[in-house]
Amino acid sequence: MKLKFDEKGLVPVVVQDVNTKEVLMVAWANEEAIKLTKETGLAHYFSRSRRKLWKKGENSGNVQKVRRILVDCDEDTLLYEVEQAGGACHTGFRSCFYRTIEGEVVGVKVFEPKEVYDE
Repeated sequence: MKLKFDEKGLVPVVVQDVNTKEVLMVAWANEEAIKLTKETGLAHYFSRSRRKLWKKGENSGNVQKVRRILVDCDEDTLLYEVEQAGGACHTGFRSCFYRTIEGEVVGVKVFEPKEVYDE
């Protein structure tokens, strides 16, 4: 299968808990990140802001074990079905989708970012 990357060589990746089907996050991947994900079984992405590859959990330990990679019908978006260790969101929540559009927090915070990141 030939993926259709955007003009920057990236495809969006929707990340979903393999057991609960909860959407955990959306990230971007280039060819190298996808290759590393397939080789290691751990999710790798490309950071658009830092312009570099990163392994999910490399700082926090909250890795994503990828159980299956699905491709959408247009072949321009991926879905990673993962087993998530800890939280997926850098803010400490299990999912990046932890609040409503009105700002109500509906998600579960599972770690304290100040204790994990050098921010």
